[in-house]
Amino acid sequence: MTHPTDLSTRDAQRTGPALGRALGPCLDRRRLIGGAAAGAALALLPGRADAQAAAPALPASGSPFSDATVPDLARALGNRAFVAPTANDMPDPLKNLSREAYEAIRLRPEALLWGGEPHGFAVEPLLRGFYYTDRVALFLVEDGVVRPVTYARGEYEAGSEAGAAALPETEPGFSGLRIRARFGERHQDFALFQGACFYRLVGQGQEFGVNGRALMLRPADPRGEEFPRWRALFVERPKTPDGPLVIHALIDSDSLAAALRLELRPGETSTATVTATLVTRKAVEHLGLGGMQAPFLFGPHDRRGADDARAAVYAAGGLQIRNGGGEAIWRPVRNPETLQISGFLDNGPQGFGLIQRDRSAATFEDDTHPWQRCPSLWVEPGESTGADNLWGEGAVTLLEIPSDAEINENVIAYWRPKAALPAGQEIRVGYRQNWGGEPPVGPLARVTGTRSGRGGANPRRLFLVDFTGDLLFTPAGTMVPVETVLIAGPGRIVEGATRWIAHPETRTVRVAFELDPGSERAVELRLALKTEGRQITETWLYRWTP
Repeated sequence: MTHPTDLSTRDAQRTGPALGRALGPCLDRRRLIGGAAAGAALALLPGRADAQAAAPALPASGSPFSDATVPDLARALGNRAFVAPTANDMPDPLKNLSREAYEAIRLRPEALLWGGEPHGFAVEPLLRGFYYTDRVALFLVEDGVVRPVTYARGEYEAGSEAGAAALPETEPGFSGLRIRARFGERHQDFALFQGACFYRLVGQGQEFGVNGRALMLRPADPRGEEFPRWRALFVERPKTPDGPLVIHALIDSDSLAAALRLELRPGETSTATVTATLVTRKAVEHLGLGGMQAPFLFGPHDRRGADDARAAVYAAGGLQIRNGGGEAIWRPVRNPETLQISGFLDNGPQGFGLIQRDRSAATFEDDTHPWQRCPSLWVEPGESTGADNLWGEGAVTLLEIPSDAEINENVIAYWRPKAALPAGQEIRVGYRQNWGGEPPVGPLARVTGTRSGRGGANPRRLFLVDFTGDLLFTPAGTMVPVETVLIAGPGRIVEGATRWIAHPETRTVRVAFELDPGSERAVELRLALKTEGRQITETWLYRWTP
């Protein structure tokens, strides 16, 4: 059983990282990697110059590398006091670039790392600039040996006069990396690691959309959110043509240090198998695992303030959950007037994610951005050792933040374990991410539409909820006898206003009902269809607010 709970209503707004842009063709040429001198220059963790002596050493060029290397670095880092990074060393011309000028700076196609090699992956180091001020050390791992990535001005295309003037002769530092991959016979953008500890993947033929969060600490907390940051990324050259791409990430924050191992596989649904080692400096009371965020500006059931010629603007239309009891849940997301926090209590969740179910361009009518090609992100929990089971008791948590711009990734979902993490502990936790189409819901009829509008009288609201699936109809095409489970709390469902409309040609049943919220400022709605006492649809959950 899920229990959506409105924990607070505060105004808030967040601006997310820029969307990735397509890369040019990947040619058969390797960019030179720095030698021992470059390794010495990157031997200490990026941070304040006056604190470098306290920072653990990163591997020098030619050092051996194994799966234990980055967890060892995280332990060394977590046993030291936190040192906040600084952006004071970033050249002003790069810092002052516009978004457009910054994104126009690209590595030349012939300089892509590993371009043209049989495994099909190519890596583009991303320079610091615009608001990407954090310095991230980048390394390649080839034949078990570390090689730091270095900078050469001539290998970058400026893309604009401002970019040409901003590109320095000496290394400005890197902010992350972009990865291309082979999908069948084609190459396309596959992954982007940039900004705090954000990253994103796509499936075949898709565009960047939902953002993953390696770790989340105190999101929407009155004390303020703590943002862990990438400190170093180690990319292993695949050992076989069809092998995965493995990235090892070192993460640092005030409360903890962490090592992530991400095994990435491109496909129609691309996957990331994640293993994290957390080393806590302080007690962590509010941890977010499997975090993700996406923009939702307006859609069919929520056009609040939308003076826009487009029909809809969002990269994910809802939160899907398969809880520990096996219940399949669909919660449409909204762009509310005030911050909304919902916690769906659970024990041993089977999966959750921000899902893009609408795959028709007609849903959006947007000629500049193909929202229908944004991937869904579905998380399946894995192991947890070294503390209370982090995938045991807890809550799938949903944040809906007011937004007036589509670049704001204002819908956030993550798993919040009930147990706090004590200081001075090491915890290992794993999960799998699926980036692509929506996950299956089994034989159940799924929610395929939610619409809302003015009801028969103020302040009543009319809802139209569509369920689609074979269980709703007999082989002859007639609708099976259904029982509607419809609950509102507080508020009330208007008696006599609930009805069903069958569409056999699309195997869809529409449930129409009216809500009378009275003077309430928030109402939780729950809807499902049963036949002969057996539920045959997903559970539709919704929070109405004015």
